[in-house]
Amino acid sequence: MIVITTPTGQIGREVLARVLDADDGATPVRVIVRDPARLSPEVRGRVEAVQGSHADPAVLKEACEGADRIFWLVPPTPGAASVEGHFRTFTEPLCEVVGGRGVERVVSVSTLGRGVAEHAGPISASLAMDEAIAATGVHYRALCPPSLMENLLRQTASIRAEGVWSEALERDRVVRTCAVRDVAAEAARLLLDGSWTGYEDVPLVGPDALTPEDMAGVVSEVLERPVRLRQITVGELRTRLTGFGASEAWARGVADMVHAQNTQGFYGVTRPSTPDTAPTSFRRWCEEVLKPAVHG
Repeated sequence: MIVITTPTGQIGREVLARVLDADDGATPVRVIVRDPARLSPEVRGRVEAVQGSHADPAVLKEACEGADRIFWLVPPTPGAASVEGHFRTFTEPLCEVVGGRGVERVVSVSTLGRGVAEHAGPISASLAMDEAIAATGVHYRALCPPSLMENLLRQTASIRAEGVWSEALERDRVVRTCAVRDVAAEAARLLLDGSWTGYEDVPLVGPDALTPEDMAGVVSEVLERPVRLRQITVGELRTRLTGFGASEAWARGVADMVHAQNTQGFYGVTRPSTPDTAPTSFRRWCEEVLKPAVHG
């Protein structure tokens, strides 16, 4: 039995689809979902749904009964009172469950920011999550993507209307990226493979070595119109996030993460690409995902 969290989210939805398509029903699949109505009718007919949040210990225990594998993702929650506390709220119940419910393997979405200093917001919280899960002794694979290409979709409206996107990352610093499809493909592969053991990080680094300025150039070429980068400060990013409804703590955490990327460069040019696990180029993603979103 495979348990999949966040089955209606950006990554979890693709993981679920790939598991169902590849396995064709050979392995039972159970999902934890707040609103089962958000699952498509086809998916609802092929999975067992446990309603609720995977931060709820009772819900998680019910979902993991008889399961041996779980896809784990802590959903971003901009309204959370604390980034670190938010991750702990989800991770602590999982650590209790894996030892007592027969779960043997955990595949989780973490971060490429290995070795980063403290005070890097969600990156630091993800690393603490990895340590806590690994300490249970469960077989564990931490998927380690850098910046997700899909983050750019948040700025579709400004790209469409003004030909501009705003960025607090330094415009001349190489930023490694990865597409959600590649994260989902590797997660599904691991969930369907019952042979791996121990704890390993799985880097997911796309083939490009582009700066934000370079990325704006690719977007311009794909959209066949000028698109420019509007540089903003980390402080301006924090103000924007609170203006969109994020808590002060969450906005500070995201700002700290971007500051850490700018000053430490851990998503940068020194990270080798991983073509086996992250083959999608930024240009291909722009052609297949961003361009339809902007034109739509």
